[in-house]
Amino acid sequence: MTLKSPLDRVRGALRGQRAREKDLRNLVSNLPYEGLGKAKQPNRYFPDNAIKTTKYTLLLFIPMNLFEQFHRPANIYFVGLAILNFVPVVNAFQPELALIPVCVILSLAALKDAWEDFRRYQSDRKLNNTPCFIYSRKDKRFTESRWKDVRVGDFVKVVCNEIVPADLLLLHTSDHNGVCHIDTSNLDGETNLKQRRAMSGLCISDPEFEPESFNSVVVCEKPDNNLNHFKCYVEKPDMAKVGAGIESLLLRGCKMRNTDHAVGFVVYAGHETKSMLNDNGPRYKRSKLERKLNIDVIFCVILLLSMCLIGALGHFLWLQALPSVPPYLVPDSNGHLDSPSLSGFYMFFTMIILLQVLIPISLYISIELVKIGQIYFITNDIDLHDDETDRRVQCKALNITEDLGQIEYIFSDKTGTLTENKMVFRRCSIMGTEYPHKENAIRLAVLAEPESGEEVIFNQRPQPPQTGWSLDTEGTDPDDTPRHRLKSKVKGNAQSDVAFSSPLETEVIPDRKLLQQTSRAGSSRGSRKTDPYLDFFLGLAICNTVVVSMATAQRQRVSGFPHSGQENNSQDTLTESVSLRHIFTSWPRKPKRNRTILEDSVVEEDYFNPPVTKEEAGDTNGLQMCSLHAPSDKTSDNLSYEAESPDEAALVYAAKAYGFTLLDRTPDSVTVRLPSGEDLVFEVLDTLNFDSNRKRMSVLVRHPITKENVLYSKGADYAIMELLGTHYSEHLSGKQKNIAAGTQHHLNCYAKDGLRTLCFTKKIVSDKAYESWSVNRQRALAAIDNREELVMDTAVQLETGLSLLGATGIEDRLQESVPDTIVALREAGIQVWVLTGDKLETAVNIGYACRLLEEEDLLINMSCKNKLECTSILDCTLEEVRRYSEDPRNVDTTQDISLVIDGRSLTMALSSDLQDRFVDLAKRCRSVLCCRVTPSQKSRVVKVVREKLKVLTLAVGDGANDVNMIQAADIGIGLSGHDGMQAVMASDFAISRFKHLKKLLLVHGHWCYTRLANMIIFFFYKNVAYVNLLFWYQFFCGFSGTAMIDYWLMIFFNLFFTSVPPIMFGIMDKDVSAEMLLGVPELYRTGHGAGEYTFSTFWVSMLDAFYQSLVCFFIPYLAYQDSDIDVFTFGTPLNTISLFTILLHLSIEIKAWTVVHWVIMLGSVALYFIVTLAYSAICVTCNPPSNPYWILQSQMADPMFYLICIITTVVALMPRYMFHVLKNSIAPSPLVQARHLDRLDPFTRDEWMKEWRSFRSTSRVKRSRLSTPPSPTLETPAEIHPQSVTPSDVM
Repeated sequence: MTLKSPLDRVRGALRGQRAREKDLRNLVSNLPYEGLGKAKQPNRYFPDNAIKTTKYTLLLFIPMNLFEQFHRPANIYFVGLAILNFVPVVNAFQPELALIPVCVILSLAALKDAWEDFRRYQSDRKLNNTPCFIYSRKDKRFTESRWKDVRVGDFVKVVCNEIVPADLLLLHTSDHNGVCHIDTSNLDGETNLKQRRAMSGLCISDPEFEPESFNSVVVCEKPDNNLNHFKCYVEKPDMAKVGAGIESLLLRGCKMRNTDHAVGFVVYAGHETKSMLNDNGPRYKRSKLERKLNIDVIFCVILLLSMCLIGALGHFLWLQALPSVPPYLVPDSNGHLDSPSLSGFYMFFTMIILLQVLIPISLYISIELVKIGQIYFITNDIDLHDDETDRRVQCKALNITEDLGQIEYIFSDKTGTLTENKMVFRRCSIMGTEYPHKENAIRLAVLAEPESGEEVIFNQRPQPPQTGWSLDTEGTDPDDTPRHRLKSKVKGNAQSDVAFSSPLETEVIPDRKLLQQTSRAGSSRGSRKTDPYLDFFLGLAICNTVVVSMATAQRQRVSGFPHSGQENNSQDTLTESVSLRHIFTSWPRKPKRNRTILEDSVVEEDYFNPPVTKEEAGDTNGLQMCSLHAPSDKTSDNLSYEAESPDEAALVYAAKAYGFTLLDRTPDSVTVRLPSGEDLVFEVLDTLNFDSNRKRMSVLVRHPITKENVLYSKGADYAIMELLGTHYSEHLSGKQKNIAAGTQHHLNCYAKDGLRTLCFTKKIVSDKAYESWSVNRQRALAAIDNREELVMDTAVQLETGLSLLGATGIEDRLQESVPDTIVALREAGIQVWVLTGDKLETAVNIGYACRLLEEEDLLINMSCKNKLECTSILDCTLEEVRRYSEDPRNVDTTQDISLVIDGRSLTMALSSDLQDRFVDLAKRCRSVLCCRVTPSQKSRVVKVVREKLKVLTLAVGDGANDVNMIQAADIGIGLSGHDGMQAVMASDFAISRFKHLKKLLLVHGHWCYTRLANMIIFFFYKNVAYVNLLFWYQFFCGFSGTAMIDYWLMIFFNLFFTSVPPIMFGIMDKDVSAEMLLGVPELYRTGHGAGEYTFSTFWVSMLDAFYQSLVCFFIPYLAYQDSDIDVFTFGTPLNTISLFTILLHLSIEIKAWTVVHWVIMLGSVALYFIVTLAYSAICVTCNPPSNPYWILQSQMADPMFYLICIITTVVALMPRYMFHVLKNSIAPSPLVQARHLDRLDPFTRDEWMKEWRSFRSTSRVKRSRLSTPPSPTLETPAEIHPQSVTPSDVM
């Protein structure tokens, strides 16, 4: 191998950089070049598949880590002082001693970084050596290799349940339709399967696929981090181009499912893969407290420089005042003495070295340790653990825990955040006729009972009348207890990998009237071709992206309910009546033995009510289930639907309830079973996927019977209604012609009931129109530039002249305790905003249901058609609000205002000229509800409020559309729900339920903030109080920079003796109990604004430190005045007094004492005496000419020593103690009053808490002059605040 010259290497690097930066890349197969050198490889400029996430190398670890640590100014400051101490003319003490604290801090940080980097190295090595299969031209087969050997241009084979090693363009699969399924949970957390399709027109899908036959050029875009976007085309040898998108790309990190094997062409490898481009590492945010801390550090630097300047000036004046040169001023070797001015200049730097501890070197690492301890307690809180999903709270941003205690604005998504994201089919409207599904509503009402949960219908012993079928009721199953059922439910849900598959979502009781109508339509052969009822349910089953999985999938999933009995294809039986009792009791329950049919049963034997046999099957929750579903062949009993959204799953299950069962879906066909048992295979001509601009999706199929090209569409009402034609209206009577108006009325009613609405349409496309449109479609798909716009334009061209079939209403239920949580957050002084994409009526209904909006609120509805109207509403509303606040009669009252605004009005309100007025109005509102908003609008709202009002904001969401909002807020919280994990991965904290936000903020947020704020203030106090002892001594030693305390003991004092107690204080102190913080949310308001850490508290502590240092210095000084003690004999009592004063000062600040507090406080005192006694005993010549030998032993034998320590400590702490006594007695704060209640027995405390809440409620009711203020009795709060603190809330 020839060595390249440096110039050739530079040229090669520049060529590689240019190749990688091109917008388009031309990739060819590596097979013709196999075995040749790297210089002859066509794709050599692109990185290989090996990854490296480590920051350091073994040889360069020390310099690189030091460089990393010196990014922190404090480290540079202390290292600079340590180096300065080596200069003889300015050194304050032994130079080597000055390096000890800095070296300890830097070494601890380096060890932590080394351990973290070593773990990254182990992970990289394991991943790079993962086996995979790469095609070898030499061996004529796929050979086993390693991930790190994969290169761009290779052909890689992935088998079932294996992870994709690089980003692959899918060319071939084992499926005859060219389809494979992937699990992307490693990337976005979504557990549902996604379908990928091999590129058509390139390779014939057969078992003998040969990569060597691939001689085309792959042209793809430069890699980016968008997981849902990919542009590419393949240019064949005949120059024909075949386009491909994300549907043909297998991403690195995905897992192959339901497919034996697939073969792909590597387009991106290693660090250029989309998954690696999305790996941005841990985020760093600076908390509000940290920003204040940095400002106070600057104040301490100014204070240090002032004290050093005083020392330098004092040394100059002292030398000037000397009548002659004293003998202890030794000249240099030339007999020369520095002038007083030069000596004063040198003394300035000496004083900096002596008083450097004024800037606390250990504060930063102590804060990190405290935050780690706080996160440990948060993540291990049992109340923040979700039993159903077996998940606990996750803390992903380690440095902003204290911000949880200062939140003033919360921005929340609705779907999946406030609601369960379990979509339940409730109602539908077909051809202008509404079908309310009352039987299904009864079932859901039972499920909504507080003590039932989903297991009521499915797990509870049924009690049917004797005239109907029943279960054997003899005996009692010992496992049929609520506790056992809960455990079974938790276990099943925790293990299930299939989203949207709970019985609440999958089971639908058909509407009797609609069932009869559908039966008549299905039994009439003539109407089957054009009947709108059949088309409606075909639209529900076909117009979606639901993947049908079979039992052959090597993946745990919830299997479909088994069938039993003989198939009955008679259409006549569909028209027979179905009783409410039978429909309601025909849902699977947990049988004790076998189901039986009584002789006098009234159960009708039709498709929906087949004969029930003794066949049983177990469901995924470990419960024995009996099926009453229609019998079918071998395909239906193994069905499992994989939906990308819960809406689609709910609609497919609704269609299945009426007999329209989705059996199979491939890229080219959809198979649906009709109620008659006949299977229809629709050829899929094209799928127009949903996008946020069109707000709809469509599927173009060829009808197997009529051979017509049918376009089924679904979408939001406002996106569908403007595209309607009048296909069915021509055949209807006069009453039914206004179908669109009737359907719109039903949609409005659904929205007012809080239901999510969708419209369904149909369109017949002629063959000529389809052929013309298909040409444009293929041209758009093959485009690279403006591909998304061209593809969307083709979709819009086809979606015109639609025929309305009907609409659906789907319920998304509120999560548990959402109203209580929102009320508590609002009482805590937090403004809650809900940002949702739902209709205004739906959003308002949910707002009232979750108590975001109250009945007595003045509701401002901003739904503006133009900017002039928006401006007028803003100006008029603001004027009215200001007039109310300026009215003298409204002193100490607040007007309850809630604002509801839609997306179009929000865009106008956030414009530059109206932005300030909108924010001014919004901050005066108790709640704000934004509907029909886009993800970009969500993040825009958060940014505007945060920047304009200068407040701490929190955003909470559960889906990919909430990521921008989460990242825009000061704190982002993701809910790990049914909508994937994108929000969780982009968040700072992750919770499982919205109700967990209550304790996370009101309890842990309050604790984290108050603990850390008080600890930081104490740290500054401690260092100033100790350093000032050295400063006062300078007035009696000619400002010579001499210390009266041994240097080793000075180092040990801050490094060991007084370092652990403040850390313990920051981790474990509790100013108020969790019960009180949850019961009285107003206590959270103490963290708003400046909070505990204010300008005044900081400087009061500084003044207290100065006072205590004066007392600790001058009382011993006066006691030992005119005595003959040496310098260390004078300094040892000062060191001891300072230790007692600092620890007792901390004892005054500690609110809750535990065994740990006592052990650490007493241990610190014991450690001081043990170390100091040992050091005094062995240090004979440690610090010549003066040595602390046997100093403390002599002091402890003198009664004067104990008397000085006691008197000085009492005098030093008396002002602070008296200040606390007077403040807490004369004007106690709410926190002090809450601590008094905490000391009472639980019963008395609860009674006082009720009275306190009653008094608070009375003052709050004053805000509405329509209500009469209730009297502050113990019974009043029960009516206003029905929720009381339960034991589970305080654990």
